[in-house]
Amino acid sequence: MTDASSFSRRLITWQKHAGRHDLPWQKTRDPYRIWLSEIMLQQTQVTTVIPYYARFLATFPDLPTLAAAPIERVIEHWAGLGYYARARNLHRCAQQLVADNAGIWPDNAAALGELPGIGASTAAAIAAFAFGRRSAILDGNVKRVLCRHFAIDEFPGKAAVERKLWALAEALLPAAEIEAYTQGLMDLGATLCTRSRPRCQDCPLSETCLARAAGRQAELPVSRPRATIPERRSSFVLISDGQRILLERRPPSGLWGGLLVPPEGSVNQVLARLGLHLQSAQALPPLRHAFTHFRLTLEPVLCRVDPCPAAGEAGAVWLDLARAADAGVPTAIRKLLMRVASATG
Repeated sequence: MTDASSFSRRLITWQKHAGRHDLPWQKTRDPYRIWLSEIMLQQTQVTTVIPYYARFLATFPDLPTLAAAPIERVIEHWAGLGYYARARNLHRCAQQLVADNAGIWPDNAAALGELPGIGASTAAAIAAFAFGRRSAILDGNVKRVLCRHFAIDEFPGKAAVERKLWALAEALLPAAEIEAYTQGLMDLGATLCTRSRPRCQDCPLSETCLARAAGRQAELPVSRPRATIPERRSSFVLISDGQRILLERRPPSGLWGGLLVPPEGSVNQVLARLGLHLQSAQALPPLRHAFTHFRLTLEPVLCRVDPCPAAGEAGAVWLDLARAADAGVPTAIRKLLMRVASATG
């Protein structure tokens, strides 16, 4: 096995000279900003996160502001970023810290990991970057680095394999410079040891990488066993009076929780529930959208109704067609709204 001190030393040296140093959440010890960035970066690319991070901080610059905000406003600032449970947990975490801990952050990974939405790896990253704590991270990028470097020939999502990876991550921790080491692991997985076309020639660990030695970079990590992805279909009624469109806010939990979406169901049922009179109906082309565990086919129907001054039901709002796509709506619904704006423009 590679000597742990050699592994960490090479990684730290590389990070200082070739790693990322200009991300907006770097060069700070503020646990709020570090926490926000780590939550946003779960399952999401850095280039996608950066503008969301800036907008979010402009509205919610600190923990008390976020804790005091309505969840609907938080969700709207998350719209389009996906995995909306992250936003709900973010809000719960802020409220819990303010209510139970006077807004003071725990300074160790164990205590941080008990907060809503903060898993073991995220807790370790916050502890390292905000408080200089020596804690191991194990996100998807790090799993890929370790699986390749040490030729771990099993699916890393298996519980036994994940325990093995955690033990390995702990054993490799350096005695000092934990921030540079942690950032180096993240940078290596994000920029060099990528899923496809890894840049092994530039990697500081290439000389001891077992996957490279065996030419197995494309095989490792072992892929998740293939499973049939469920297919779902759902009808959405896009109700317009020619100038506006009606949207309803989803319940706080579940698919697209807290976001604005068109009413779901059959045309007759939806219009009867809302007390609206149909002028015309036009089926629009279906739209397929992939989620993590299933694919959804949205079957939209554009309904022109008589002008109505009020939505007629709690949680329903009329928005101008021209700006509806910029409201707090999920990505798939944004695409539908842009179609409607085009069809009625």
